[in-house]
Amino acid sequence: MERIKGYVYLLCAFGLAGTSVVAASFVNGKLGTFTITSMGLLFSLVCLLPFCMGQLLRTIRALSARQWLLLFCQAMLGVLLFRMFLLYGLTRTSSVEAGILTGATPAMTVLLAVLFLREKMRAAHLLGVAGTVCGILLIQGVFMPESRFSNEHMVGNILVLGAAGCESLFNVLSRAAAVQSSGKHEAIHPVVQTTLVSAMAWLIGLVPCLAEQPLAALSGMGWQGWLALVWYGPVVTALAFICWYAGIRHCRASTAAAFSGMMPFTSLTLSVWLLHEQAGWPQWAGGLLVIAAMVLIGMDWESKLVRQTQRPAGLPKKSGT
Repeated sequence: MERIKGYVYLLCAFGLAGTSVVAASFVNGKLGTFTITSMGLLFSLVCLLPFCMGQLLRTIRALSARQWLLLFCQAMLGVLLFRMFLLYGLTRTSSVEAGILTGATPAMTVLLAVLFLREKMRAAHLLGVAGTVCGILLIQGVFMPESRFSNEHMVGNILVLGAAGCESLFNVLSRAAAVQSSGKHEAIHPVVQTTLVSAMAWLIGLVPCLAEQPLAALSGMGWQGWLALVWYGPVVTALAFICWYAGIRHCRASTAAAFSGMMPFTSLTLSVWLLHEQAGWPQWAGGLLVIAAMVLIGMDWESKLVRQTQRPAGLPKKSGT
């Protein structure tokens, strides 16, 4: 039951995170990159602080130096750098392609989990990684000589892939922090952890935000822009991060990698539906490959869990498992 709860939390977290591409499209170009990020984080903190102030103060006093370092890295990678790469990338590529390219996150997360968390890579994981790479190459038009992107377009796609890399590092660091908390340190409540990470990211991004002189741009923004900022804050940041931190406690990084494929699926469908962007067969085919790779990674880990739970009690594990 705890594992199912973890799955539901991760599904909600990455489904909401996938809407960030569409929400950013409503304000990208009207506001600076750090202004969008800082305003979204500010709205998040306004919503979060009333619910956890007392527990937040107790947690701050109890945190170790290593926990502070992990939280700082999560704020830099999962919030600031992810959004910086994504927002700059969206100025050079389409929301459809940006959404699909975030589907590189599962494959990157699996590779990083193998390198840093010593999680084993199985055959299905390798096929999932290969499917992700082929899907990205298909989106880039590598298999179609007549299709050529401009250098600007290619740079945009590379920036989005950089955002996917930051998200993957964030996933692995979050799992490492959850494992550490289950040991000698008391686990941080998901709402408190979200508040701390958001506050760190907001403070770090405040200086470059002020350099963008945001007041004039904010005063001329319409209701759609403000609605997008509100969605980008309490929903995409606060609610999605709370679901993420609650889910990663019950699942390994490999499992979380599978669910991160919800980001490209959500982004692709919403970009076509709400933004009326066109998606040709290479985008759909590449997107399906990426999502299929995500399912393959998740099914392999699920089958492994089933085999472990069905092993009779008292029997030793086979060597190599």
